Amino acid sequence: MQIEKLADIRVHYRDHGPHDGPAVLFVNALGTDFRIWDDVVDRLPDSLRIIQYDKRGHGLTDAPDGPYFMGDLVADAGRLLDHLGARNVVVVGLSIGGFIAQGLAAERLDLIRAMVLSNTATKIGTPEIWADRIAEVRAHGIAALAEATMERWFSRKFRDQHPDVVAGCQNMLTRQPLEGYAGCAAAIGESDLYASTANLKLPTLGIAGTEDGSTPPDLVRETTNLVAGSRFHLIRGSGHLPCIDNPGEYAETLCSFLSEIGHT
Repeated sequence: MQIEKLADIRVHYRDHGPHDGPAVLFVNALGTDFRIWDDVVDRLPDSLRIIQYDKRGHGLTDAPDGPYFMGDLVADAGRLLDHLGARNVVVVGLSIGGFIAQGLAAERLDLIRAMVLSNTATKIGTPEIWADRIAEVRAHGIAALAEATMERWFSRKFRDQHPDVVAGCQNMLTRQPLEGYAGCAAAIGESDLYASTANLKLPTLGIAGTEDGSTPPDLVRETTNLVAGSRFHLIRGSGHLPCIDNPGEYAETLCSFLSEIGHT
């Protein structure tokens, strides 16, 4: 178990693979921990240095009182990379993790070589929508959102065919710290990264799932297209977490991108 005090929180992370290898940082979605990447990571070349971590308020990382700001989450990721001495990193961010990836590229380009924007956007929902969700969680707990969240995360077909996987993901969601979930939801609600992302110039891959109920493919494509020279890949049949419902195609797509930019 790797845990390090970085500024005001203790961060739980996993750093594996050769330390002199090309580094890839994985940043997970709201209500999840870094295990969502395991099936993808298992399919990647052994030459890569893989860094996974639980963001503020999630998994085994500290969950201070909120609300959080996107700048907090971006700074946490930057501090972790600084602590690990990782440079020229490809950051793979899913949903709120994609916000963090965009923020790192805008604010810490000294660390970042390329980014993968997975099932994300520059803005998701409205402040009112997120305020309502936070109020519901505080009143009734994360479990009150669990069923609707699974419907956004996974297609009906996947839910029917893989009920045990879906149940495990629902357990993961409901076991996240309430303060961490609400804090990160507040960070999403206050964020609009359109202007900063439109100014980015670095290799970028967008990934979306056709059945994503949170960030539909057109939204992900529009976000990816803000970065000149970017490319986009659509995973058919996948929902909001294609790293779980189709890790094979996800890993293949990621490996192809890493090979194209010479990050292998």
